[in-house]
Amino acid sequence: MGRHAQGGIRQRLRSSVVPNTEKDAPSPSEASSPGLVYHLGRAVLMPIVRGIYRPRIIGRSNVPRTGRVILASNHLSFIDSVAIPVVAPRRVQFLAKSSYFDGKGFRGWVSRIFFTSIGAVGVERGAGAAAQEALDAGQRILETESAFAIYPEGTRSLDGRLYKGRTGVAWLALSTGSPVVPVGLIGTDELMPVGSTVPRLKRATVIFGEPIDVSHHGPATSGKARRLATDEIMAAIHALTGQELAGSYNESPPADTIEKIKRAVFQRERI
Repeated sequence: MGRHAQGGIRQRLRSSVVPNTEKDAPSPSEASSPGLVYHLGRAVLMPIVRGIYRPRIIGRSNVPRTGRVILASNHLSFIDSVAIPVVAPRRVQFLAKSSYFDGKGFRGWVSRIFFTSIGAVGVERGAGAAAQEALDAGQRILETESAFAIYPEGTRSLDGRLYKGRTGVAWLALSTGSPVVPVGLIGTDELMPVGSTVPRLKRATVIFGEPIDVSHHGPATSGKARRLATDEIMAAIHALTGQELAGSYNESPPADTIEKIKRAVFQRERI
């Protein structure tokens, strides 16, 4: 492969981690104040979840009540994205597949109401441009002095181990000046295992750690700073959960041949 072609691939791969500085206008679901659906949904969901599932909640006082903050969590189950917003002491927004919001008929309406009520923001999921757009959406949320939840592992851990964090979480923290609250989820994979559609009557634990200021690692433009900040965040999550460390990235199956080629090139460059 020629030097020019390699440079082009590197540039595209970097763009999937560090968003462009040009911002799109924030969508209503990202930047506006919570509406009636959110308040009603939270008022109904909280007592139901706490009454039926009785989650153990530790360290809620570690979450700042105002201002921008990132909640960085391990990821074991689909239910994680319900557990964190429901037990957190303030409104928390996170990214969810856009298909949850554009379904048709009664089921589509129920899905849209449910995910809106727990603070979800619909985005296209994936690598490349989609990953960049997701980080841009997270940045816009934080810039409204809101709380934003993210899974640095990228996708759910199917074997229960804690995987290496991707540096998008550090870019968000360093570029917005947001403190990071590490979140440890324990037992959510038993509450709602992969493939199940209804949560089991299992008791899970949500631990909010002390806020971390990662600004001492350097600017968001520094790859080394992003890596060190991400590693510090993941170490804090590990201290809360005690999970076995995988020592590698948690890779979802490549969507197509182009994605396979990108991964092969990226892996070769990492080595």
